[in-house]
Amino acid sequence: MSDAAAKPAFPAMSIEQAHALLTQPGTMLEVGEAEVRGIRMKVWKNAPPTLKEVFHVSGMFAGRDYLVCEDERATIGQFRSAAAKFAHQLIADGVKRGDRVAIIMRNVPEWPVAFFGAVLAGAIVTPLNAWWTGSELEYGLQNSGSAFAVMDVERYERVREHLAKCPDLRKVYVSRSREEIADPLIVRWESVIGSTADWASFGDISPPDVALGPDDDAAIFYTSGTTGLPKGAVISHRNIISNMFNSASSQARAFLRRGEAPPAPDPTAPQKAFLISVPFFHATGCFAIMIPSLMAGNKVVMQRRWDVDQALELMQRERVTHFGGVPTIAWQVLEHPRVDEFDLSSVEGCAYGGAPAAPELVKRLKERFPNSAPSQGWGMTETSATAVSNTGEDYERKPASTGVPSATGEVKIVGEGDRELPRGEVGELWYKGPIVVRGYWQNEQATAETFVDGWVKTGDLAKIDDEGFVYIVDRAKDMLIRGGENIYCVEVENALYDHPAVMDAAVIGKPHLTLGEEPLAVVHLKPGMAATGDELRHFVAQKLAAFKVPVEVIFWPETLPRNANGKIVKRELKTQIENPAF
Repeated sequence: MSDAAAKPAFPAMSIEQAHALLTQPGTMLEVGEAEVRGIRMKVWKNAPPTLKEVFHVSGMFAGRDYLVCEDERATIGQFRSAAAKFAHQLIADGVKRGDRVAIIMRNVPEWPVAFFGAVLAGAIVTPLNAWWTGSELEYGLQNSGSAFAVMDVERYERVREHLAKCPDLRKVYVSRSREEIADPLIVRWESVIGSTADWASFGDISPPDVALGPDDDAAIFYTSGTTGLPKGAVISHRNIISNMFNSASSQARAFLRRGEAPPAPDPTAPQKAFLISVPFFHATGCFAIMIPSLMAGNKVVMQRRWDVDQALELMQRERVTHFGGVPTIAWQVLEHPRVDEFDLSSVEGCAYGGAPAAPELVKRLKERFPNSAPSQGWGMTETSATAVSNTGEDYERKPASTGVPSATGEVKIVGEGDRELPRGEVGELWYKGPIVVRGYWQNEQATAETFVDGWVKTGDLAKIDDEGFVYIVDRAKDMLIRGGENIYCVEVENALYDHPAVMDAAVIGKPHLTLGEEPLAVVHLKPGMAATGDELRHFVAQKLAAFKVPVEVIFWPETLPRNANGKIVKRELKTQIENPAF
């Protein structure tokens, strides 16, 4: 029998059948029901209850590398000792259960130490955006009521003049300062935890004995704040750990869909290595990469910021198995003129989200990395990172879809009057499951507006097909209305991404006297490629109705401006375009 004849047709089973097999009693991914803050929902029955157990499990991988940052390197065991030491230090300094401990740092080895040290001390970790200005950081410290903070010296210099306006702040640990800081509020991180190289001398340190529960508040992560002030999403241990089980479920489902048995977890399997330029203060960086890597004994290779030249060198040197973030990162690797000079044979996966991805991208990734499983997903801070995912053959088959929820997640499309819409119709995407946060920190009005009986109203316009795959159509606030006709920007952007010369694309509104607004496209082309505005407009016109075709195309000389989460900042684009200096 030939290989083609032996291979079952795809899919070998439906999504529902795959979930039924994965979640049956006695399996690691068994699903049960629980009442979470008064709401009945499906939960992962065998998930570790808290991050304290996740930390404990990681001890079996103590000798493996965990954190790699430029010339600094720490094993899981060394990291664990440093985190436990910091937890004891926090308690000695007066941290009580529920106190907020802010982290304001770029991706450096002490970031995960500060995170787990605060968690193990019973505090609520509050990462703030390291890209924020001093005034924005002041807002975050004030809003969260943080009593303690950990900062690198760059962020300290940015916020130091604002600290007097943060009356709840009792102590600040500052790392990587070459000089003593003459302020009684400040403690040099290295004086209590040492540098990364010092952690090897700590020996085995047990964490403090602090009782934690699955629905205790573990962290506050602030939303991107693209409109209005950022809101602090309050995230529990169950939220974070359920997200990790969602990811494991998605990978196992891909095996079943192709007619294969998912491999059993094997702690002796070769170590995987994740290249990360996404910030740890973003839910993806923390919940989808940093914490799962610790639990699975994987390596995290950090970049200060995304740099494709450095990335290729790191991927070869560290034998990176997984990379990604946003689609542009994947494109820049694929299109790099020297990509063939590097040994990238270790790559097993490339995952991304946060922006539309051209259908061509998954094909190109499979050509370059034939043993890999590209994937994309959708999520938000309020869903503790990824909520629906599309991987493997499903992604190749439906590249425009962001995927399906796990067996513990539910999605529905809602129209006016909170009426659930039938499949195929466009409306607001609502999501329910154990990854949905309980609400916003000290913001009852926004919580009531966004969370309804366990469902989060995402603000994304979407549709669901007959197999349950979700298609994000647009952000509700990004939708354009041209003379009474709705234009979904993502739809136009997807059409632009189909053009072989387009690497980056954004569609924004251009004011019009009578029509209200018209679509304007801003694109960045791939290296060595060329296209004219008329060519791109003609290309889109072959795919979409005439009223959706951009009236103008602006060519951007570099990658489009993004926030720390990797999302294109359309507000900044508009400002630069409207500025005469542009």
